[in-house]
Order: sequence, then C-alpha cells, then structure tokens
Amino acid sequence: MTNIAVTTWSLEQTAPTDLLPAAAPEGDVRIVRSEVPSPEFSRFLYASVGGDIRWTDRLGWSYARWREYLERPGVETWVAYDRGTPAGYIELEAQDDGVVEIVYFGLVPAFRGRRIGGHLLSYGAARAWDLADRWPGLAPTKRVWVHTCSKDGEHAMDNYERRGFKLFDTQVEEEPEADTPGPWPGAYPA
Repeated sequence: MTNIAVTTWSLEQTAPTDLLPAAAPEGDVRIVRSEVPSPEFSRFLYASVGGDIRWTDRLGWSYARWREYLERPGVETWVAYDRGTPAGYIELEAQDDGVVEIVYFGLVPAFRGRRIGGHLLSYGAARAWDLADRWPGLAPTKRVWVHTCSKDGEHAMDNYERRGFKLFDTQVEEEPEADTPGPWPGAYPA
C-alpha cells in the first residue's frame, strides 16, 4: 500500500462575533437537532457524507461505542434536510474550559453545490456558541474550532474561512492511502 501526504488545517473562532453567516439557500432546507441518540442514524450520516472523501476512523465503531459517544453531555448532531431528505450534518462536541469542536461537518454528495453547506456551517457554528444554553453544567463557549484536511471536499477550507474561522495550525503527515469506502462498498467510482 502506498502512503500519501495529508495536510490538516486547524481553524478557530474566539468570539461569537467572528461568525460570518452565509445566506440561507433557496427552497425547503431545514436544520434540525437530532435529539435522540441514534447510533444507526449517526453512522448513516457519517458513512453517507464521508464515504467519498475517505472518512474511515469510525467505520469500525461498535453500536455500544456509538451510543456511548452520542449520549455524552455536550455532543450534538444537527442535520440539514432538503425537502425532508437528509442532506448533511454537523456534529458538535463540548470539550474542557468552554471549547467546542466541530467534529464532523459535510454534505451527502448529491446535495453539494446547492449552497446548503455554508448555511449548515453557519447554523452549526452558532449552535456551538450557544451550546451551554442547552446543557446545564457546561461552561459557556469561549472558542469554537474545527479541522479539515486535504482529503476533504475541495471547497471545505474556503467555506470555513468565509464563515470567519481563522487558521491556527497546519500539519502534514504521511498516511496509508485508503479506498473510498462509500456508505457501502462500491458506492463511488474509484
């Protein structure tokens, strides 16, 4: 197996006023919090959004591990729906000292290029800033951060920067080249 160089960029917002919202897309696009922890639904979103860009780190998670993660205080999944169909999601995770990470964010391939991503990222970042309002006992958010990498979608970095995220770290590492897993084997051409 060959290795490839993967660049990872970490970006942050340090105040709610850093957020530069995108306009809402036309049509019936709604963003709803998935309030009931559902390993099946979360794995569906993860595999459907990340299958063509080689998201593989959670594919081996057991049902119990998914459930344990999703039931943690301060973990939220917000789902964008286009006319009732899941189009993408953003996953937030509260960390120590008022830090919230956007752990995963993206769209199902069929929904990319419709201006849904900027809107979903704007909405999700705003929910990161008010996360403590929904989780008594969590510290108010002081910082929201995210990482993206050279394997992610071609517009990912630009979208983060247009939403007001600022670069704070860049790392390059070699990793084994992996096939695109798709939501099921063979879903995307190699």
